[in-house]
Amino acid sequence: MSADRNTSGTDSPAARLQALFEGHRLTPTQRRIAHSMVRRAADVPFLSSVELAELAGVSQPSVTRFAVALGFDGYPALRRHLREVAPAEPAADTASYNEYQEAVEAEIENLRHLAEVLADPRPVQRAGRLLAASRPLPVLGLRAAASQAYGFAYFAAKVHPDVRLLHEGGTMIQDRIDAAVRAGATALLCFALPRHPREVVDTLGFAKAAGLTVVTVADSAFAPVAKVSDLLLPAAVGTGLAFDTACAPMLLGRVLLEAMCDDLPDAQARLEEFDARAAARGLFTE
Repeated sequence: MSADRNTSGTDSPAARLQALFEGHRLTPTQRRIAHSMVRRAADVPFLSSVELAELAGVSQPSVTRFAVALGFDGYPALRRHLREVAPAEPAADTASYNEYQEAVEAEIENLRHLAEVLADPRPVQRAGRLLAASRPLPVLGLRAAASQAYGFAYFAAKVHPDVRLLHEGGTMIQDRIDAAVRAGATALLCFALPRHPREVVDTLGFAKAAGLTVVTVADSAFAPVAKVSDLLLPAAVGTGLAFDTACAPMLLGRVLLEAMCDDLPDAQARLEEFDARAAARGLFTE
């Protein structure tokens, strides 16, 4: 994993956990365990292998094999190591919460983790420069990530002169990327959320081969899109409800917009022009 993907500059439990996983070739099941551990970094040193397996939705033997893949004799040795290098107090008792409250609490924890990641602003600032400089700027998001891509593109178009939304898959998507490259695009922004469509991975590989720098917002640094991304910015999703929740990826998209505006000298003028035109048209009720 490149330095660009190790985006947390803090000495937080999550950052130390992610550093532990870097450099290891993990299977998809093992990446799922690693992702779950990072999301619950404060709790992991106190979890049994059975509890971690339930948290990650895998089997208990998978947790044991994961520990061995990291170079430990077994999960007990891994847990002892975690208690030494990532000490943390157990999370507050949430036994009285109902399932809806638990989902909200999980999202709050995801946002806290995102705040830790953003303590080092350099990856986001670099992404902002790449996106601002790309004319046009293709923004990709398929299936579950389509709404994230649409929201980013909607606001980005107010400050960027040429934003091209790619939110429908199929055989035309590579044609649209080719057209963007011919028009001068140098970077592509992708929102990638579970479940990760194979088409997204293939499309990012095509974009890289076409010469685009791929910036990706994904649910984890261990997501399948990591291998076809030049700069990956992680923001966890909530998995406590029937359908995943994506507050952190949405917020990270807005942070990227802010970083991009910082590198667009006429961004403020464009916003003021839009406000003036909106007022003249009576576009909004307030």
